Order: sequence, then C-alpha cells, then structure tokens
Amino acid sequence: MPLTVHQFPCLSDNYGFLARDDATGLTACIDTPDAGAILRDLKALGWKLDFILNTHWHPDHAGGNAEIVAATGATVVGPAEVTRISALDREVRGGDTVMLGETRFEVIETGGHTLGHIAYFDAADRIAFVGDTLFALGCGRLFEGTAEQMWTSLQRLAALPDDTTVYCAHEYTASNARFALSVDDDPALKARAERVFALRERGEPTVPTTIALEKATNPFLRAPKLAERVGAAGEPDYKAFGAVRAAKDVFKG
Repeated sequence: MPLTVHQFPCLSDNYGFLARDDATGLTACIDTPDAGAILRDLKALGWKLDFILNTHWHPDHAGGNAEIVAATGATVVGPAEVTRISALDREVRGGDTVMLGETRFEVIETGGHTLGHIAYFDAADRIAFVGDTLFALGCGRLFEGTAEQMWTSLQRLAALPDDTTVYCAHEYTASNARFALSVDDDPALKARAERVFALRERGEPTVPTTIALEKATNPFLRAPKLAERVGAAGEPDYKAFGAVRAAKDVFKG
C-alpha cells in the first residue's frame, strides 16, 4: 500500500510534510519547521504522529522537535548534528534504513548545506524528502560544506529514478527561476519558468517536483553545461557547480 503525503505551508516560505503509511496508519513528519502548524494539521486529519524524521539541524527544520514530542510522544530520528538543538532517539546516516510501518526509507547522505544533512527515499513509492539539499530549480547554500561535497550529494539525488517525486522544504522556485534564466537560455527552462511564475501569481505551490524535471532545467544540476557561462570552462564539474552557486549567492533578481 502506498505512502500518503500531506503538504502544507508554514513559517514564511517553508513546507511541512506529514507522511502516512497507508498499510498501518503510522505517520511521520519530515522536519519540524512550525510545531503549531504541524499539530493543527495532524488534528484536522485525525492522524497520530509516531515519528519525526529530521534532515538536518537548522532551527526551521528541527526547532519544533521538543514541542511536538511533548504533545505526541513521537520518536525522533535524524543525523547526529540534530543534537545541537534537539534530543535524538535514533541517529541515522547514509546507508541506513528507517521503517514507517511497511514503508521503507533509505537514508541518503547529502551533506553540503550542513555537514550531516540527509535525505529520505521511499523507493517503492518513488518519493524523496530532500530537505534543503535540492530545491525546485535550486539547491541549498553551502553554509558548512564545500562545493565538491554538495555536488556529490546532488549527484546522489540525480541518480534516483526520473519519476521520483521530490519534496523540498522551501518555496523558493520563483526566485530560483529568475536566477536560472540569468545563466541558462535553454528552451525547457524558459517554459518551466513561465509555468512557475504563473503558479506563484495564483498563490499555488511549485513543490513537489521530480528528478527528471530538475535534471532537465535546474542550473545547479546542469552546471557542467553552463561552465563557460559562469567562468569555469575546462574545470571539473564540481568547480562549475561551485561557480553557479557563487553566482546565485550574489544574484539580485
């Protein structure tokens, strides 16, 4: 039986995700950006929370852990770095598995945004929760890791099946699209950007996305093809990626 995902906006630009294993009714929230919003949606859905699956330690991803545990008794699972701001019941790293009832999540190491960042991939349902590593038309800032580490992490995600549904944690897509158009003139990107701008004008989400769509249009995954445009011609792929990331960091658009 499949995994049901309930997505909802919270804070200024985060998304909250509740994932329910339909076979058993066991439910997890992926990260805890806003404890109040998560608890409200759980109550509205009539779901009982069993697990918190953290992707990394940042407060808009793990800051609600304590309040939600106090309210629900949920088990907290995540990378060791989460202990910087929250207690963990189970530490996981790349290569581990997490069972939510009959749903099996593979833990993928995706360091770069933070050193210990991880993603959760449900291969049976082709669903990935990627936190702040990969965004629709974007990727996370390199707060702790290197360009080489982040490029490696993005390649791990790009290797997932093309039809994988990707749940990323922020609604950044319109600004990402404006930047992408500044470094890439691919027709598929232009068409996607128009769709993104139209969705946002209507107040509709651009998340989730898919691996295929990101490989086709995301400038960070397309970095080697854009190397000359960003002054990295002839450089290794990760340096081309680093140049695209550096350009995004200073982009005013």
